[in-house]
Amino acid sequence: MTDSKSQDEKTVPFYPDHVTREAKVALGFAVALIIIGIIGIFFPVGLGDPADPMVTPDHVKSEWYFLFLYQLLKIIPKIVLGIEGKVIGVIVPVVGIALLALWPFLDRKPDTSSKNQRTRFIVASVAIIIFIALTIWGEMS
Repeated sequence: MTDSKSQDEKTVPFYPDHVTREAKVALGFAVALIIIGIIGIFFPVGLGDPADPMVTPDHVKSEWYFLFLYQLLKIIPKIVLGIEGKVIGVIVPVVGIALLALWPFLDRKPDTSSKNQRTRFIVASVAIIIFIALTIWGEMS
């Protein structure tokens, strides 16, 4: 009976061959890291001005998926019904996300009437249009 491995099949032993190849790669990375460290020691990059956490620079723009939130914070007045506008600007998106997460549990009726489907479509379309409009407005402002 023959072995499961054919005599013609070429294999590479793990210990001397594979281990030394991996050691060479690790040594190459270590040498590159040492070279970068030496360059950093002889040509240091200076520090900028100290950061002021209370002042946001004017040129800072958030990522596109946060632009609608920043624009929402910009357009809400400072005080709304005795509540600070920033609090409302944080609460509104959180409530919206909570409603989206809870929607399958709240709406358990197998109602497929065209009136309810149309209402859901209109509400979803308005929400998407508001999201897109606030995002574009936030990019342009």
